[in-house]
Amino acid sequence: MSITKQFLKSKPECKVTFVVENVDAKTVAVAGDFNNWEKAELKKLKNGSFKGSLNIPVDASYEFKYAVDQNWMTEPEADGARWNDFAGAENSVLSL
Repeated sequence: MSITKQFLKSKPECKVTFVVENVDAKTVAVAGDFNNWEKAELKKLKNGSFKGSLNIPVDASYEFKYAVDQNWMTEPEADGARWNDFAGAENSVLSL
């Protein structure tokens, strides 16, 4: 799994690319504070990885998780982790 950030010069946004590798899954999505926890599907690549990009506003931190075949997973390479009482679990943190 990995995250890459490309800060945009023309807008106060960052293009964040999410990649989930080495999963035996039919679907992978990302959801978090940045999209009101609506699942954004990642595209399955020929090598079996899943990849997708979102433009996210900067100067904030966001909690997020991946939904891998509807099972929630955290991102080990995230900027951090934060306990979420509502979910009763840790969420990954993205700092922009």
